[in-house]
Amino acid sequence: MRPQRLVDLLALVALVLLATSAYLTWSTADPGNGRPAVNFNGYAVTRAPVTLALAAVVAVIVTKLAGMALRRVLLLLVLLMGAAAVGVALQVRPGLNELSRLRPELSQAVTDRVDLSTGPAPWLALAGGAALVAAGLVGLLTAHRWRRPTVRYERDPAVTSADQWKAIDAGEDPTI
Repeated sequence: MRPQRLVDLLALVALVLLATSAYLTWSTADPGNGRPAVNFNGYAVTRAPVTLALAAVVAVIVTKLAGMALRRVLLLLVLLMGAAAVGVALQVRPGLNELSRLRPELSQAVTDRVDLSTGPAPWLALAGGAALVAAGLVGLLTAHRWRRPTVRYERDPAVTSADQWKAIDAGEDPTI
């Protein structure tokens, strides 16, 4: 598989994993005493994984049109966004005070104790962040070998519009 395709695939996998983590349970709070448990999806807890995934995919798309220097900068940003997504997955564990701001029924005034547990979403966010880190690393290490897609469409500065008209008059196609 070509490195450019591998970067595209890793970025797509990261987008799917990070977007899925936004909809799955990130944290569950059980107030006990017969009251129902409250689930918090990833988007309620933090919007960072989805934002980072979308920004990274846009950066990977722009690398297709960029020159070598800009391509390396964008791939470094993809690597840093992946590291940030990993950091968010490892660090974001909302406490009771933060969750009670989101849902007042979890407040200390209403409940004696609340049991907090973590759902599967942080693991998906961690895997998505790792995929972005891998995409950035593969891209940075192989960017010098990537084909420039704009070469075919660049104008030849030596060819003037008068030369193109002469080619058309001669029955040639100057766009080839």
